[in-house]
Amino acid sequence: MLVCPGSMRDRLGVDILSDVVTVMRTGRPVSARVEWHSPWTQRFAEVPGAAGFQVVLQGTCRIMGPAPIHLGVGDVVFLPHATDHVLANGDSATTVTLCGAYEVDPGRVHPLLLSLPERIHLPARLGRHPELRAAVDLLSAELENPRVGSDAVVPALLEALLLYILRAYFEEQPPEGWAAALRDQRITAALQAIHNEPGRQWTVASLAARAGMSRAPFARTFKELIGQPPLTYLTWWRMTTAGRLLRDTDMSLSAIATKVGYTSEFAFAHAFKRETAQAPGRFRSTVE
Repeated sequence: MLVCPGSMRDRLGVDILSDVVTVMRTGRPVSARVEWHSPWTQRFAEVPGAAGFQVVLQGTCRIMGPAPIHLGVGDVVFLPHATDHVLANGDSATTVTLCGAYEVDPGRVHPLLLSLPERIHLPARLGRHPELRAAVDLLSAELENPRVGSDAVVPALLEALLLYILRAYFEEQPPEGWAAALRDQRITAALQAIHNEPGRQWTVASLAARAGMSRAPFARTFKELIGQPPLTYLTWWRMTTAGRLLRDTDMSLSAIATKVGYTSEFAFAHAFKRETAQAPGRFRSTVE
């Protein structure tokens, strides 16, 4: 096996956006390629605990509402909270769309996702977001012509598509909130420290040192951009990490407690129940 001296992950730390997708996703994403013939209208009901998307592959259509959005080939609409919406035909006889949904843990939705608007429209523009366009093309091809391995390829492409959608959105946003945080190397350094070592006994001062800032300006800037004080976010991330380990692994409670920074199983169980309203053992039994 080829071993590289110092992985890219070691040098760059944790990718915050990838972590957000990892913690928010549960179950298996689904998608479908749909062909519509004019005239047509389709209502998509709200799906609690989900995020969804619509992509126009051929023709035109509209997403209805107080301010209808006209969609053309290559346009992407992301619905972070899977709110109900209506699609209707545009000025083409045939429209082909790619739609999909991701299951989201409603109890542990990352604050980055909560900060997103009800609808995100990413219009197709020549030369913009080529990775997003490539993921759409690959996913469409797999759904139109399933082949050996499609059962593994499609979920992987859906995961990539979600990351590309979020990346494209944050790249185009004015520097406010999480959009600014992801571009601010100082705050990103502190977030990476929390995500990479949730079990470390971080303080505001030590996180500020990671950010290369003095304590008070760091705490103020972190709260302005992230929406929570540094140690509140640290606790949230610890409990979210613990929940994922309880759900996806057979690690013992004491091992998980150590992993997320608690010196005893009792202290961890108390903190976890305070944060989630469930004891760790009960939480694990409900997801098995």
